[in-house]
Amino acid sequence: MLDTLITLVSFVFFTALVGAVTWWLTRKDDHGSSAGYFLAGRTLTGGYIAGSLMLTNLSTEQLVGLNGAAFNDGICVMAWEVIAAVSLVIMALFFLPRYLKSGIATVPEFLEDRHGDSTRAITSLIFIVAYAGILLPIILYTGAKGLTEILDIRGILGIGPLVIPADAPPEYLDFAGKAIIWGAVWLIGIIGSIYAIFGGLRTVAVSDTLNGFGLLVGGFLIVFYGLNAVSDEGIFKAVEIMQTENPEKFNSLGSSTSSVPFTTLFSGVLLLNLFYWCTNQQIIQRTFGASSLKEGQRGVLMAGALKVFAPLILVVPGLIAFNLYGDEIAGDAAYGKLVQAVLPTWLVGFFAAVIVGAILSSFNSALNSTATLFSLGVYKQMLHPDASEKRVIASGKVFGTILALVSMTMAPLLIGQKSIFGYLQKMNGLYFIPIFAVVLVGMLSKRAPKIAADIALIFGFVGISIFYFVIQPMSEDQSWDLNGDFYNYHFLGLMFLTLVGFQLVMAKAAPRETSYEQKDSGQVDMTSWPLAWPMGLGLIVIVLSIYIYFANPSVIWPLVPPRPLIDPANPDSVEQVRNVVLTYVRSVC
Repeated sequence: MLDTLITLVSFVFFTALVGAVTWWLTRKDDHGSSAGYFLAGRTLTGGYIAGSLMLTNLSTEQLVGLNGAAFNDGICVMAWEVIAAVSLVIMALFFLPRYLKSGIATVPEFLEDRHGDSTRAITSLIFIVAYAGILLPIILYTGAKGLTEILDIRGILGIGPLVIPADAPPEYLDFAGKAIIWGAVWLIGIIGSIYAIFGGLRTVAVSDTLNGFGLLVGGFLIVFYGLNAVSDEGIFKAVEIMQTENPEKFNSLGSSTSSVPFTTLFSGVLLLNLFYWCTNQQIIQRTFGASSLKEGQRGVLMAGALKVFAPLILVVPGLIAFNLYGDEIAGDAAYGKLVQAVLPTWLVGFFAAVIVGAILSSFNSALNSTATLFSLGVYKQMLHPDASEKRVIASGKVFGTILALVSMTMAPLLIGQKSIFGYLQKMNGLYFIPIFAVVLVGMLSKRAPKIAADIALIFGFVGISIFYFVIQPMSEDQSWDLNGDFYNYHFLGLMFLTLVGFQLVMAKAAPRETSYEQKDSGQVDMTSWPLAWPMGLGLIVIVLSIYIYFANPSVIWPLVPPRPLIDPANPDSVEQVRNVVLTYVRSVC
């Protein structure tokens, strides 16, 4: 009983502390104008941008989902984190200068400037539908799941441990478990809505930074205590034991059956990362609020540097949990189980508060971004062009409230989903790929016409939906089964090339009448950060070094023989490699 009380007191104290400090720092902010409410008055410095980028990303779909993926597939899932560093470099050096030059508040605004009203409208609607139906419910569900496991809500309520029937999957929940998830979803949703709807972007950014510090401290403490649970002879001995007992979990290249096959790093995985960090409104909105290009680049690249080390708290705990529990638990339960088992009682409450902060960060960031898209892209642009600033902001608050209620209702419907992180990445492809293809061509080509962008957006969204919801279900149990991450990500890569190619062909066959020339809005100081290029190149070198260090090419494909691939002393090795290549080509084709 005393342990439970200590946990709850530390949880409430830290949660209240963050809320109080955030209110104090933002109490005099401008919430009466669009720039003040949606862009923090363009006053964000590099530190706030980096902290907000990190914590918006490091939510429970990452902590629970990615550690669960590491539990199942090993260190290869770090691709989602370290490849993100490369994407952030591209964001800082290529995309951000073009965004800030236009003085925009949303990605659809850029597309309106590049193509026209219809492109902005289509993009805004795709973003809104995707955030409402995919992102927000997943954030709430994973947050509720992680929080209830870390705080052991069943134990606090005296319900008793979950008993899984012999014929039930590991994701099974009884009635009490489902009721707890519903309650946690609504609690998190209500608190997050208050932050986002009544505070605006600066409130989001400040609370993100405070919670981000706590998340980093707590995350590293879990790794420290977890490794000591593996071995009482020190953390290095623990790592050695883990590598010895489960060497297959420590290969950065993975295998064709893992959730991140190595070849997909050059197709769907890379593209999803590029969209997420370069064109995803939920993430990059805080960069639009940068006080200057210099501060924006510094914040983005600082976030890139942190992403290189993110696997320590987003992948390693999953590996530790696998070593401790093996197949006794489901992957998505690994993180909560580990936290509850290894952290001291008083730290459990602290870390639960940090988890709530991470959940609120992602939820209120997505909610704020969706309200921004609706207010500026639908309400102001399409419904009431003459609306005052006050009415525009009010429309965002009303829409945000409705959206929050819808998301809180939808989130518990995800109960029983086998792999939340895999589900999230798959669903993200629906809108990530078409929007990224249109934004990229819009920046690279001056002659691509509006009709090409509009068709690419609609065809991409519909085409990927047909593949996911029609073709893949039809192919189950067939010789040409197209289910699985390998095919998902390569299909996204193929669709991206198709959409880009179509727009470039249209730029030649039916170009716009005049070449597009981007105008400088003059709203942001466009002086670059002198260290942007050196730091960007340094991050890319570090990413390559990490992959090389953990690489074992012998398991990229199940039929590939151990190193060396061709053994001069064995004449049959050449024929073996030839057969492997032919098998790979046939499987892909």
